[in-house]
This record gives sequence, structure tokens and C-alpha cells, in this order.
Amino acid sequence: MRIKPALWLLAAVALPQAGLAQNALNLKALQGLSPFAALGNSAAGEAALAANLRVTADIQTGKSDQPGLQPFAAQQAQAIKDAFITIANAAQLADGLGSKLGAAYDALNVYASSDDGKTVKITSGPAAVANLLVYTATLTGSDSNSGKFFFASGVQKTKGSAVPVNAAGAAILKNVAGTTDVFGKAYGVPAGAKGADPFGDSRPFQTEKTVLNYQDPDYFGAASANTDYLFGPAQDLRKSPAFPSGHTTYGYTESTLLAILVPPRFPQMITRGAEYGNSRIVLGAHYAMDVIAGRTLAYYDLAHLLADDPAYVGQKEGKAKPIAEYRGAVAAARAALDAALAKGCGESVAACARDDNGRFSDLTVDKEFYESTMSYGLPVVFPAEAGHVENVAVKAPEAGWLLKAAFPYLSLAQADRILTQTEGPGGGFLDDGSAFGVYSRLDLFKAGERALEMK
Repeated sequence: MRIKPALWLLAAVALPQAGLAQNALNLKALQGLSPFAALGNSAAGEAALAANLRVTADIQTGKSDQPGLQPFAAQQAQAIKDAFITIANAAQLADGLGSKLGAAYDALNVYASSDDGKTVKITSGPAAVANLLVYTATLTGSDSNSGKFFFASGVQKTKGSAVPVNAAGAAILKNVAGTTDVFGKAYGVPAGAKGADPFGDSRPFQTEKTVLNYQDPDYFGAASANTDYLFGPAQDLRKSPAFPSGHTTYGYTESTLLAILVPPRFPQMITRGAEYGNSRIVLGAHYAMDVIAGRTLAYYDLAHLLADDPAYVGQKEGKAKPIAEYRGAVAAARAALDAALAKGCGESVAACARDDNGRFSDLTVDKEFYESTMSYGLPVVFPAEAGHVENVAVKAPEAGWLLKAAFPYLSLAQADRILTQTEGPGGGFLDDGSAFGVYSRLDLFKAGERALEMK
């Protein structure tokens, strides 16, 4: 029997901010994600839902032709390790930095446990980096957690209670003629049914006809299985709605931050975020749609933070110190991390970044995998958006900061232009013509490659 990992680590990015009603930032995220609630209203939406179930099952059971960074058995093992969350220092994501640089990062940032996670000793590198990671992941995690219960049953859930959404939240659903429990209703396992999530939006292991169960060591190296992270004791997801994926939101948030802090590894770190999200499908915990939503939400929130949007900075986010000037905090964290990594690896960060014999060492393979996760092959829901390129500078100009923060030699206009030129498939289930929808199309892998070429 496995020992239950420290729950505050597993749930840290899944807890909402204080208060029973959605806060202003949560409402922005819910509005952006709201096309999901209306999928059942059209034939195109229903087709996307059907494909979502099929694609998810094929990936989870190894039947998919999705290009991978590793053989399927290794992906399964990675998925169990990725079920753990190292929010304080992003330790588990550092393999995206490469063999030599990743080792230097690991020397600074450690999650150690002698009792399989019951108690954990955390060592973090520069304080500026740790605070940036926790502040950002807690903010994006609040948005993803708010979305789970909002779209599942129209409530806001805290530790002790669940109450109906406020008037502004209710209006979001009404304006799109949306419904709750989209997955439960589409897949014949509505809330209240036998084996269903009582809140709604049951997960794949509750709706799929076949779920592959397997065993592999967990993050701390102890014997485990994917079922430990679905039914317990490590984590019980039977009462946790699926959409969007909180783990994916965390994985993309912190992987993208590391990409910005260590720009020579920008494409590889973006790939690590995609792998982390994909692990949620391999585990049996999430659908492709959940992962796409988590990625979109992370990019959207990060861009607004990097733009120093007054609504996003200066927030009280868990144990993190409030960040009043986010770009300044990123610059300070980057300088501190650059010095620490250079000292640890014995060369410049750029030189150490080139030393890599791990699974992210082939950029061609990285690109194929990342792009397979852009839309997971789900059909178009909004054909008007699929037929043209969306001008990022017009619709979501702050998005350019996702590149400019990493590559200061770019102007914001250049960064937005690169994002426009490298956009992924349009018309997906979130790409309804809104600014938020644009973020579902951003291909930060290609954009990062293009930016590096311009140096």
C-alpha cells in the first residue's frame, strides 16, 4: 500500500482563492473557456466531443499514432511521475533544460522524501525564482480550479462547501446558451449516475469503455500504479471534475516560465509542458480537451502577467509574496537563475544548454510531438476562424510578451508578428473569435524557434 503524498503539494494549484464567489480573474478565465459549455448545441460541437472521447481512449491505451518523445511504456512511466506537482521549484520539469543544465538545476531544486511523500523536504534555488513560480502557478491554478466546478455543476467549491456561482458567473453560461456537465451528458454518465463524478464532467476513467491500468514507480521511486492517482490512495479524482486540467495548467505555467528564464532551451521547455499535459491523458485522468484548455489558460494568464496587467499583478496568492511589477520580477529571477546555473554547470548557460543527450535532444521529434498536441486532431467547431489567420497584434497584443520576455531583442510588434506567422490550426472548440481563443492557436514551439533564429 502506498503512502499518501503530501496533499498540499498535490492540490496547491487546484485550490481557489479565498471567497465563495468567482473573483474578477476567475471570471475572465471562465468567459474565455465558455465555448466549451455550448458544444452540445451544434453538430460540429457534438462531433468534437465524440472525437475527444475517441482520441483520449486511443492515447491512453497506446493505440494512437501520436508521435512520442519516448516509447509508450516510457510514456506511461513518465505519466505516473508527472502525477506529482513540484510547485515550489518546478524540479520535475527541469529535464527539459537538457542533460547538463538540467543537472545544474536539479542540484539547486530538490523534492526529497524518505517516506514516499508523506513528508517532503524542499530545497529551492534563488528566492526570486521560487516566488515567481509559486505566485504564477497559484494564480493560474485558481482559474483552472474555478473552471472545474463552474462547468461541471455551476458552483464555486471551497474546502468546506459548494455554493451557486454569482450573477456574473451565471451570465457567462446564459450568454452562450451553455449547459453544465458537458462530458457527463455527452458520454452517458451524467452527474448522479452510478460511477459518475457527483459534481459532473466525469473523467475518462469514469466514461471510457476501456482504461489501461499499469504499474510504474512514482515520483519518489516507490512502487505505484496509475490507479493510485485515479481512485486513491495517492489522489482520488472520482469527485474532481475534468475540465480544464489543473495539472496541465501548472505544467504549462512553470515550463513556460522556465522557457522564458532560460531562452536557449525555449522550444524544449515548451515541449516539456506539452509532455506534462499529455501525461494526464496517458494516466487516464483527462481528455484531450482538458489539456488544450489547460495550455490555453496558462498562456493567457502568463501573457497578461507579463504585460503587467493591473488586474493580474499585486495579488495575494497563497504563500507567495505579492508581485507588483511582474516583468521586473521575471528579469530579477532570470539574472539570479543564470548566475546560479552557470556556476553549477561550470560554463555559460548557453554552452551548457547545448549539452543534451536526453529525450528532448532532437528538435525535429520535439516539434512533431508538440504540434500533435496543438489540437489533438479534434475537428473544427468554428469554421469562420479556421479559414484565416488571426492577427495577434490586433486581437491579443499582450501575447507578444510570451516571446519578448525571453528574447528582449524583439520588439513587441515583432513578437506579435511571429506569433501570427506561426499560429496553429484555427477553429477549435475554444477558438470562437475571442481574444482568449487566439491563445488556443499559439504555437510557442515554432515561435520560439523563429525568435532564436533572429538573434
